[in-house]
Amino acid sequence: MTRLALPRIVVALLAGALFGFGLSLSGMLDPARVLGFLDLASGHWDPSLAFVLGGALLVAVPGVMLQRRLRRPWLDDRFHLPGKTEVDGRLVAGSALFGAGWGLAGFCPGPAIAALSMGLVPVVLFVAAMAAGMVLHDRAIARTLPR
Repeated sequence: MTRLALPRIVVALLAGALFGFGLSLSGMLDPARVLGFLDLASGHWDPSLAFVLGGALLVAVPGVMLQRRLRRPWLDDRFHLPGKTEVDGRLVAGSALFGAGWGLAGFCPGPAIAALSMGLVPVVLFVAAMAAGMVLHDRAIARTLPR
């Protein structure tokens, strides 16, 4: 174990716990609330997700600004940022698939994993299907695509 392994694990655990707590506090573990935000036509639109997203921006923007001023992160030797920056068909298709899944189920990966704490069968099934899709992508689909 490296010198920074334990502090990284502790910081990751604390960040994940804080993220899960924030999702729970804001009600974003309830897919009905997310679907209420996405359903503009019903007449019962729930704007609460917009406030959660705005709060996320209030945290993320200063974090990105700080990251751009640092030579390296405090608990690693370098930043692990994506090398690819252009928008291509794979990105658009993946975004559309993500959005369709989010709109149909009311979950995206973070809240789904946090919602496992409730022990509900639909959440467990969603996370199992999500994990199966990730494995399918990594084992079968990603190998056939050009780099």
